[in-house]
Amino acid sequence: MRAAGAVFEQRACDELRRAGLTLLARNYTTRYGELDLVMLDRGMVVFVEVRHRLSRSRGDAAASVNCSKQAKLIQTAALWLASHPSYANHTCRFDVVTYDGPADQAIMTWWKQAFDAG
Repeated sequence: MRAAGAVFEQRACDELRRAGLTLLARNYTTRYGELDLVMLDRGMVVFVEVRHRLSRSRGDAAASVNCSKQAKLIQTAALWLASHPSYANHTCRFDVVTYDGPADQAIMTWWKQAFDAG
């Protein structure tokens, strides 16, 4: 499962770079969870959660970023900012990139500012 996740994280990273974002970090892990991608978009720090669902039997990929997952991402982002003080005063946002369906047919959906930290 981790290998499949890495494939979609790379696809998302490539697409976001093509859109003009710069990669700052990948797979930043703490006791609260992991940030898939941390990127910079015109001076704004963007924390990107990448999700893939092969089947919609439990909802689409976006539905998997529930309140509990959001809280973990917010805590992890706070720790990333604390450990990278040069970005601590930047505006931040949380984006979600989703892929639904088989890998060879999955289309990317980019949810900018998918949720707020507070």
